[in-house]
Amino acid sequence: MAKSNNTVSTVTLGISIAVALLVGFLAGIIYSDRPQQVPGQSALQQMPPLPQQNQLAEAISSLQLAVQQNPDNAETWAQLGHAYFDSNQPAKAIEAYNRSLAIIPDNPPVLTDLGVMYRRSGQPEKAIESFNKALTIQPGFEQALYNRGVVQANDLADIKGAIASWKELLQVNPGAKTPNGVPITEMVENLSRQLGQ
Repeated sequence: MAKSNNTVSTVTLGISIAVALLVGFLAGIIYSDRPQQVPGQSALQQMPPLPQQNQLAEAISSLQLAVQQNPDNAETWAQLGHAYFDSNQPAKAIEAYNRSLAIIPDNPPVLTDLGVMYRRSGQPEKAIESFNKALTIQPGFEQALYNRGVVQANDLADIKGAIASWKELLQVNPGAKTPNGVPITEMVENLSRQLGQ
């Protein structure tokens, strides 16, 4: 019997290590290649190239198995949410992120990614709620401030709100830039001109 228990532990450990390696590898590829939206441009729903799609599908399968085996692991749920995020499956990402947050509710990065997925699924108000919750937990959290401004400017036509979010971001990081390298100061200036300020 003891031998049987050790075998199960070894198999579980092996699966966990394989999933961790696969997720780490994919995170390096996916996050470096993920297309970013510049505020003011429409969101393009671009899928990764086919080899990455295959790797994402494998990662999703492994992570689904991992959460079935250990449904109380917040990090694995978050990783599954990231895989759905990167494979443009916002509804499934939202579900996975919410499962992670049910276990560890005060996680600003997961709340921010959840907000991005709410935006992608056409729920900008819920996106703002998620960003605001992240900012309540961690004031000055740069990703939440940036993304809140994106949603305010592009989805809610709240230019004043976007300017306020990005000015708050600039207080935290005066050299902040968009993922495409546009200085946030430039974006604030452009929006201020639109308002005639």
